[in-house]
Amino acid sequence: MNTLGPTIIYLLQGGLVTFSIWIVTVVFSLPLAAFVAYIRKMNNKIVNTVLGIYTTVVRGTPLLFQLIFVYFGLPIMLKIQISPFVAASIAFINSWTIYMSEIIRGNIEGIDKGQYEAGQVLGMNYSQIMVNIVFPQAFVTALPSLCNQAIEAIWGTSLLSTIGMDDVLKSARVILMRDFSIQPFLIAGVIYLLFNGAVVLLFKKIEERTSRFRIQYAK
Repeated sequence: MNTLGPTIIYLLQGGLVTFSIWIVTVVFSLPLAAFVAYIRKMNNKIVNTVLGIYTTVVRGTPLLFQLIFVYFGLPIMLKIQISPFVAASIAFINSWTIYMSEIIRGNIEGIDKGQYEAGQVLGMNYSQIMVNIVFPQAFVTALPSLCNQAIEAIWGTSLLSTIGMDDVLKSARVILMRDFSIQPFLIAGVIYLLFNGAVVLLFKKIEERTSRFRIQYAK
C-alpha cells in the first residue's frame, strides 16, 4: 500500500500523455473534417475521386499500421526525423479527420434541399449557405456520432506504446512487470473510465446547449 501514491502519480503522468494526444487529435481533426466534408460537397469529380480513394485507404487500414508508417516510414521516405509525439499526432489527426468527415458529410446529405433554397432567397452564396445554415444543422445532428468517435480516440491512444510513448497503458505494464501486481491495471482502468466519462459529459453539455437549435431546425 505504501507504493499506491507513487503508482498513481506515475500513471497520471502517463494519463497526461494520453490526454495530450487526445486533445490535439480532437482540436485539429474536427475543423479539418468539416473542411473535407465541405470540399466533397462541392462535387468536383477529380477531388472527390482522390478523397474517396484516400478515405478508403485510411478506413481500410488499422490505426496501428498508420501509426507505425508515420513514425518509421515517413522519416525514411522524407529523410527527416519525427518525434513520437509528432508522429502520433499526425497519424491520429489524419485518421480521425477522415472518420469525422464521413460523419459530417452524411449529416450534410440529410439536410433538406429547402434549406439551400432558403439561403439563396436571402441572397447567400454557396459558402455562406454552408457556413451559416448547413454546417450548424449538420453539426447538431452529428453530435452523438462525433461523441462516439471522440471516445474511440481515447481507446486508440493505447497504441502509443508501440512507438515508445509512455501512455497510461504502458505505464501500467511497467509497474506490473516491476511489482507483479494487478493494482496498476485497475488504476489505469479507472483513469480510462473517468476520461471517457468526462468526454461523454462534455458532449452532453454541448448537446444541451445546442438543443434549442435542434428544435428550431426540426420546425
